[in-house]
Amino acid sequence: MTTTAFSWALVGPGRIAHRFAEAVLGLPHTRLACVLGRDAQRTQAFADRWSDATKGTVRATANWDDVLNDATIDGVYIATPHALHADAVQRCLAAGKPVLCEKPLVPNARLAKSLVALAQNNGVFLMEALWTRFLPAYTQMAQWLRSDTIGTMRAIQSSFCFAATDGPHSRLYAPELAGGALLDVGVYNLSMTRWVLQTALGACPALHDLQVHGVLAPTQVDQRLAATLAFADGVVSQFICGFDSQADNALHITGERGWISAPHHFWEATEVLLQVQGQPLQRVQTPFAINGFEGEIIEAMRCIRAGLIESPQMPHTETLATLGWMDAMRAKMGVRYPFE
Repeated sequence: MTTTAFSWALVGPGRIAHRFAEAVLGLPHTRLACVLGRDAQRTQAFADRWSDATKGTVRATANWDDVLNDATIDGVYIATPHALHADAVQRCLAAGKPVLCEKPLVPNARLAKSLVALAQNNGVFLMEALWTRFLPAYTQMAQWLRSDTIGTMRAIQSSFCFAATDGPHSRLYAPELAGGALLDVGVYNLSMTRWVLQTALGACPALHDLQVHGVLAPTQVDQRLAATLAFADGVVSQFICGFDSQADNALHITGERGWISAPHHFWEATEVLLQVQGQPLQRVQTPFAINGFEGEIIEAMRCIRAGLIESPQMPHTETLATLGWMDAMRAKMGVRYPFE
């Protein structure tokens, strides 16, 4: 195992970026070298917050050249609003800088296809930061699914709802920033639906039917969305996501002999349950090593050091497929962004 420190640059010093920086600080042989942002005061405050006596000072900048022309930067993490991802990713890939980009990679499949093509043509690593797939909770869940513990899978249900307090002028509702519940939180429901199907069945079966219902905000982005996805082998997945309600925010998998559940905040689960007919309920604690982001960071660094252009655990095809589903759902809701 290499002891050379992996140096990250971070683009977009917002709320979620602090979680990334905390995980980097807690990982060995890894450092945050640079943070890029448009607001000089905010960017410097972020850099000061995550500078460390052992791992060094984090440099603050508003200049892309300071990131793209720095040969010591091994990878770039992008945490800007959704609508700004494409430009940032494109800059990095064109300059040969590996990218870990927050979910969703971009607002639609068309943009994603162009970035995937650029990554493949340039031989540069690109991964959507869907951190849930790398959590210990889902390692445990995968063991149960692959060992046929609950028998043939029948259904998947999940929810991700919260009552937003940001106000009607926040990025959550802004069409120009690709706002809406589906892209912001529903991406977790859909990506983990695909993960469950692939883990239990070996591959995601063909989607036979898609039913979508929801409510639009005054800005005409999706405020709440519920969908039913019916697949070729009879499995059905149902989910709801929204900014205007509360839910159990769990993920449940139903099988012929029992069920599996991530009962609380499934996207950041630290506990999973297994109930098999006629047996006691199993409750397994699956805590984070740091804050949950460490799994995707470790995977990205592993792939970059190995010279890969995508992660086997979060390949480009998964990003494209999930965005394709979301494109179809937004079309049924009549949601269209001004930049499309």
